[in-house]
Amino acid sequence: MRIRVFSNPAKLADSAAAEIAAWLQVDAEHPTVGLAGGSTPRATYEALRTLGAAPWNRVHVWMTDERFVPPGDLEHNGTMARTALLDHVGAAFHDVPYRAGDPQGCAADYEEDLRGFLPDSRSGPVPGLVILGLGADGHTASLFTGSEVLDLSRRGYAATWVKHLGAWRLTATLPLLAAARRTMFIVSGASKASVVARVLDPSAQDPAALVSRASRDAVWLLDQGAAGDLEL
Repeated sequence: MRIRVFSNPAKLADSAAAEIAAWLQVDAEHPTVGLAGGSTPRATYEALRTLGAAPWNRVHVWMTDERFVPPGDLEHNGTMARTALLDHVGAAFHDVPYRAGDPQGCAADYEEDLRGFLPDSRSGPVPGLVILGLGADGHTASLFTGSEVLDLSRRGYAATWVKHLGAWRLTATLPLLAAARRTMFIVSGASKASVVARVLDPSAQDPAALVSRASRDAVWLLDQGAAGDLEL
């Protein structure tokens, strides 16, 4: 695991964008990237679209999680990703399907879609680069503390009812995220300082901590506010 700290949110977004572009150049054979929702990743995506180095015509993009709302809804992560980045570059975008009343079926369909373009191994699909955020409660993607989805070992994407939100979420599972060749957490703001410090403790059991420790190559990109409680 590596931690990099930047002086402000703008430098964080620019540096994260540059790292994503560099990864896509190096990962030339099967360039794939899983995107996160949220305001901090959005700034990174807006910076990324101005960089001409990425081979977008060969890149497959997918969503690490999605709110179970129709495309075009203001809460829809895929719509944000399109507006911030994908409408401006030539990547192949694999949006999470939506059918009212069928979150489990949509998750199963998306898992099958992912198998169609993610490189395969004996243990299952292998994502390239995965972008993740961090919630104030320690969740990442839509993996929340206490969720039954955390116990899934044979699924790559699943639907989960998030009781405290009163809503369905569709999310990559821990095994799929852990299989990624690189996992990049992007976190900004002093309001996240305490949860960043907690999650990065070796004994933490928050979903983000589980993903980070299981990852093959985890990198945390933070601004000074988010890193404020770390001893670096």
